[in-house]
Amino acid sequence: MSFKPKTLKWWRLASLLPLLIALALAGCGQTDVNLVTHTPNILDPKGPVALKESNLFWFILVVSTTVFVVVVSALIYSIIRFRARPGAAEPMQFHGNTKLEIGWTIVPSLVLLGVLVMTITTMNSIQQPASPNTITVNAVGHQWWWEFQYPDQHVVTADEMWIPTGTVVHVNLISDNVIHSFWVPQLSGKTDVIPGHDNTIWLQADTVGWYRGECAEFCGTQHAHMDFLVHAVSSSDYQTWIQQQQAPAAQPTSALAQAGAQYFASSPCIGCHMVNGVTKGSGAGLIGPNLTHFGSRQWIAGGVVDNTPQNLAAWIHDAQAVKPGSDMPAFPNLTSSQVDELVAYLESLK
Repeated sequence: MSFKPKTLKWWRLASLLPLLIALALAGCGQTDVNLVTHTPNILDPKGPVALKESNLFWFILVVSTTVFVVVVSALIYSIIRFRARPGAAEPMQFHGNTKLEIGWTIVPSLVLLGVLVMTITTMNSIQQPASPNTITVNAVGHQWWWEFQYPDQHVVTADEMWIPTGTVVHVNLISDNVIHSFWVPQLSGKTDVIPGHDNTIWLQADTVGWYRGECAEFCGTQHAHMDFLVHAVSSSDYQTWIQQQQAPAAQPTSALAQAGAQYFASSPCIGCHMVNGVTKGSGAGLIGPNLTHFGSRQWIAGGVVDNTPQNLAAWIHDAQAVKPGSDMPAFPNLTSSQVDELVAYLESLK
């Protein structure tokens, strides 16, 4: 089959299409209101656990690439060197080479043994942290968002886990519904979150910054929208944040926010959400996130949209249009003024 020059030109252009699409998608990333890109990357470790896992990845990649190059090179050499030539005599037939067969049995076994030893060594080294400086966080997987509880500090938040740098963070993994998987690629490996079988994981951030985490186990229709942020800050900033989170909800100052506070306190919202100092009870077992300091968070609904007044208004009015299948019902009967009041109040909860 032959191609005309014009047809061949179009085939060349078509072959470049996947590359152009890949380059276009490479620039896509989810950003928060501060325009900070949160792209999970296992090859950019920012903590000791992720660093050891990254080193293991590179070790296995180098070994496998070396084996691939050696085998393919030997194959290409054999194809060229021992190819049939016109007029050549029938090659001599022989049973095999015992030394060669023993060699290509022992060498791969030693390579696999080296990979096994490196893997087990890495697994053992990340089982128990060496630092005595620790904090404890309970990560509760809901459908489809993450709740973070600080039992020693009596703080509860959602979608964001704040941690001090240089500190080992013990994370207790809890699920009240289905199997999830907790994963912060730049800080730790992934661990399943299983109902009735609580798991634990530890992580540590050595560099200040925002790190994106996600659920790595398919858990339902909104699995892809079950992300969270880990904010690593200095010890002093962490203590400041803890003090802010321990404080009761801020009192609204504007007339619009005050009206929203009054409506919130008497609305069905309090059946699913807790606001410290406003609603009664401990907040345990509630369906929705604790909203005491909602206005300070970056995301709404597990990272589906950024926390902006416009997005919050759309979420309150019809959450199912934003995140279908979520536990947040739609409120089509709310007037625009009521939505504006609620938005003003919730955004004032810093």
